This record gives sequence, structure tokens and C-alpha cells, in this order.
Amino acid sequence: MNMSLIDWTIVCGLLVILFIAAQRTRAYCYSIVNFLAAGRCAGRYLIAVAGGVSGWGALSAVAAFELYYAGGLSIQWWSLLVLVTYFLLSMSGWLLFRFRETRAITVPEFLEKRYSRRFRVFAGILAWGSGVMNFGLFPAVGARFFQHFCGLPEVFHLGMIPIYTYPLIIFILLAISLYFIFIGGQVAVIVTDFLQGLFCMIVFVVLMIVLYSIFSWDQISSALMDRPPGESMIHPFEGARTKDFNMWYYFLFSFFAFYCWLGVDMQSYRAAAINAHEARMATIINNWRSISQQIIIILLPICAYAFLHHSDFSAQAAEAHKSIAAVVGRDVIETATLQKQMTTPIAMSFYLGKGMLGAVCAVMLAAFISTHDTYLHCWGSVFIQDVVTPFRKKPLTEKQHVNLLRCSILGVAVFVAAFSLLYRQNEYILMFMMFTGTIFFGGAGAVLIGGLYWKHGTTKGAWGALITGMVLAFVGAITRRIWPEFPINSQWMFFIAAVTCSVIYVVLSLTDRKIVDMDRILNRGKYAISEDAVRTADKPVSRLRKLIVMGPEFTTSDKIIYISSICWTSALILVFIAGTVYHLLIGTSSDTWSEFWWVYILINFVLSVITAVWFLLGGIRDWREMFRRLKLRKADAMEIQQREKAKPEGNC
Repeated sequence: MNMSLIDWTIVCGLLVILFIAAQRTRAYCYSIVNFLAAGRCAGRYLIAVAGGVSGWGALSAVAAFELYYAGGLSIQWWSLLVLVTYFLLSMSGWLLFRFRETRAITVPEFLEKRYSRRFRVFAGILAWGSGVMNFGLFPAVGARFFQHFCGLPEVFHLGMIPIYTYPLIIFILLAISLYFIFIGGQVAVIVTDFLQGLFCMIVFVVLMIVLYSIFSWDQISSALMDRPPGESMIHPFEGARTKDFNMWYYFLFSFFAFYCWLGVDMQSYRAAAINAHEARMATIINNWRSISQQIIIILLPICAYAFLHHSDFSAQAAEAHKSIAAVVGRDVIETATLQKQMTTPIAMSFYLGKGMLGAVCAVMLAAFISTHDTYLHCWGSVFIQDVVTPFRKKPLTEKQHVNLLRCSILGVAVFVAAFSLLYRQNEYILMFMMFTGTIFFGGAGAVLIGGLYWKHGTTKGAWGALITGMVLAFVGAITRRIWPEFPINSQWMFFIAAVTCSVIYVVLSLTDRKIVDMDRILNRGKYAISEDAVRTADKPVSRLRKLIVMGPEFTTSDKIIYISSICWTSALILVFIAGTVYHLLIGTSSDTWSEFWWVYILINFVLSVITAVWFLLGGIRDWREMFRRLKLRKADAMEIQQREKAKPEGNC
């Protein structure tokens, strides 16, 4: 076992804090709005931190470890395209602002309002099916990480009874996630995920300092440079032949960010925002929060690569290589897949010391729990809200509705546990996620964009796009199974499906020649709802502010955050353009790129320290405000109930 008493104390300490925080939310799980959307009382910092860590997750961390261990820093250059895309999308409020204006709690609920009830049910089934299939791999990857990182045995005996570690870890971690959801719904999910997110931000900063004390930059860069021609892990223009993860991977990823920005898995966080503006600000500041997360998932795998390949660590690395080789699946393909996944975690368990092993284990535990309680809540809610409820003629009571949601969430947990135990992994995690994402979002991206922005989009076009995306996803998956050398991977198939479905949506919609009242869909004009109102300007908005999409609802602090985000985005764009042009005209060496990456990491470290303090203070403020709002709403609800009971019987 790799973990010491100090390490286990850190992990257990985090769990104790989370259980105490979850208990506090028990009193607020009394209505559907609270259970599904935290009473629409969450501020930007709560949403950004909690939603950020839940969107990351243990599976995403291990997937990123695979990615950067295979491609190194060279692919990070091309990932600047994605970072810039994220900044631009979040600052513009693309999709998210309008979705919050619709007041829909789930994405399929919006689809009924925009298209039809039958389409909502079909979309709900498709979203749920692809979502739980995608989610099915999460417990498996998380459990494998803890098993190998902590050095736990494959099996141990309780008396004469053999207990297998892998399924036991899955059961325990899913049980913790279920407990948080059952006790407080989305309120508990946001509160516990927020605490886990803050913990992760602090540990990330400490971990960067520890890695600097273990590895010198010369050791890391020399190990990354020692690669065959065309597969550089430090020079982005000499790594183009790196299989699967190269510049084209990020070009396509930037397109997918635009196309699938309104994801179903995070819908409860968006619905939980106080208003549409607060939801938009949460996505803007999340770009700052993610800096420390992004830099650490780069540093850990490249340090692991240096540890396993640099001569200075050869003695320790020999034992690590043995542990990696000992990872065995059910067949040759799965064994190779699992060994790739576990390379960075196993290497980390050898080069990190006491205390830091526990801190990293606690971070991954936080990532696991936060993602699983969010996804269990999401997919369990989608099934009830968008598949079961539309067929009911008699409305459910609040208690019946909440209990039905809990049963659905439990069912999702049972499914993903079984999927993790039975499914054989034979490709990169990110490629598997691309396939499952294509099933729904291959067509849903066009349907959602058209539904929120195009008044001519019709139900016929929506049906055509969604069915086409589903068919293309399975055609690609079946073809890759039959023909392992099929040249089109899951990512390119997603792109083909997205383009095809967009064309079908537009063509079929234009044949109907219908116009939709978008004010009704977005609750604007005469359909406006006072509860969602934001501050407006006393005078017309200037052309400059319209150009940078900064509306009259922005306060002074909002403007500072927004403008600083524009400056940071502009800096990234200029660096990317200047670096690319300079290389194409003059040329660059690996030594030059090594120096660039050192400066890049240093700047991101400084920003990580600043954002950790910033989000700690902002999060505490939002924490207090959310519970204040929840108490007021509970008091109002109790007052209404008392008035109803006090009414005399009979007609008035």
C-alpha cells in the first residue's frame, strides 16, 4: 500500500467536512425547484467552482493524463485555440444566457417549449441513453485510479470470504455520491462540490510548488525532447504526426465547444443561477478558475514522463514500470488500454511524498464525487422530467415527485456500476466520450442553436437532425468494431455528424416556412417575468459596449472582470498568432520552445495563486447569500401553507 497514515487522514478529513456540509442542506430538500435547481439561489462563484470541479471529474483527469502523456507540451500550443474559444463563448453568453431566459430546468424541457412534447420525450430518451452510456465509464476509471494510485491489492479476505477491491471501490464511491443527492438534492450537490472545488484549487497551488522541488525544468524538457522525428512533445510544429492527439484534435475540439456549449450534464447548475446574467458571469469567471486546474493536469503527466524516461530517476522508475506492466485487463487490447490510463497515476504514486499522496488522492476523490453526484442527479432527473412525467395525466405531489427522482437516480447508479464492471475498454477515454456524445449531440447541437437563435427552426427539422446524428454515431461505432483500422476516428465522425445534421435541420425547417415567437420562448417583452429581471441602463448602450457584448446589467465589478477576461483572451490570441507566424517565417528550435513553456507555466502559477484567493472570498459571499435566499423562500412557503390551512371549508 502506497498511502501512509498522514495521507489517509487528509482523505478522511475531507470526507468528514463534506458530510457535515451535506447535513446542513437537509432542511432545504422540500420542493422540486430546490431538489432540481437549488431554488434558483446560487451565485456566480458557487456555480463556477462547484460546476467547474464537477465538470472536470476523475475520468476527465485520467483522460487528460493520457492525452498529455502521449503528446506532451506540443499539443498544449494547439489547445490555446480551445482556451480562446471557451473565453469567447463564455463572454458572449452563447446559448447559456438564452437558455436561462427560457426558465427550463432541463434541456429536453426547453425542446418541448420550442418544438413539441413528442420531440421532448424522444430527445429525453436519446439524451438519457447516450448520457448514462457516457457516464458508465466514469466509475471504472475512477476506481482503477484509486486502486493503483493507493497501491491497493486486487483482492483481500474478510475471514474466509474474498473481497475484490475494484467493485468495492465503485460501490463505496457511488454510495457517497448518492447520499449527498438524497439528503439535499441540488442544494447539497452545489454545497459539497463547492467545498471540493476550493480544496482542489488550494492543493493545485501547493502541488505546483512540490513538483518544482522534485523535478528541474532541465530534466523535464530533456525527457520531452528525446522523441523520434515528427513526434516532438515540446515543439508543436514537429508533433503533427502524433496519433489521434495533434493539432487537428484541437481544431475540431474548438468547433465542438461552439456546437455543444449547452451541455445537458451541467443543466442543473445553469438553472440554479439567480438569473440569466449571473449564469453568464459564472461561465466568464470559470475561465479564471480553470487556470490552476489546466496547468496541473499538464504538469502531472509530463513530470510522470520525465520520471519514467529520464536517467536521473531510473532506479525508482524501474519499480514503477513493473507496476504498470502488472496492470491486467480481460484481454490484450483492454490490458494495453488500462496500462496507458494508469501510467501517470502509478508514476505519481512513486515520485510524490507523504502528505502529497494524500492530498492528490483527496483531490481525485473530490473530482470523482463531484462529477458522480452531478451526473447521477442530471441523468436521473432527465429520465423523470423528460421521459416519465410528460406521460402522466395526474400531476405528482412534491413528495411523490422527489421520491420518484430519487428512485431514478438510484437506477442510474445501478446501471453505471454494472456498465463499469462489464464493459471492456479498447480505446482512449476521450474517443469513447466522443462516440457517446455524437449519439445525442451530433444532431442536438443544431437543434439547440436553431431553437434559441433562429425563428424559422421547426419541429420537422429538429426530428431530422436528431435521428440523423444518432444513426451516424452508431454507424461509425459499428464500423470501427468490424474494421479496427478504419481511418475515421470518433472525433471526425462527430464532426461529420454535426455538419450533416446542421444542413438537414436548415433544409427541412425552410420547407415548413413557419415563424416562431421568440419573445414567448425567451420570456421577453410582454412575456417577461419580474423575478428574472436584471438592472437596466438609464441611457442607451454605447456602440463600443454593444460590440464587446457587455449589456446594461453589468455592474462596475462585472465590467472589470469582463474586460480583464478580454485582455487575457487577446493576449493568448496574440501569442498564438505571433508564435505561429514567427515559426513559419523564421523557424524555431526545441530549446526556444522549452524556454517558452517555462515562462508559460510560471505565469499560470502566479494566476493560480491569485484566483485561489479571489474565489475563496467570492465563494464565501455567495455561500451566505444562497442560504439567506433559501431561508426566505422556506419561510414564504411555510406562510403560504399556513394560509391554505386557515381557509374556511366550502365556497367563498
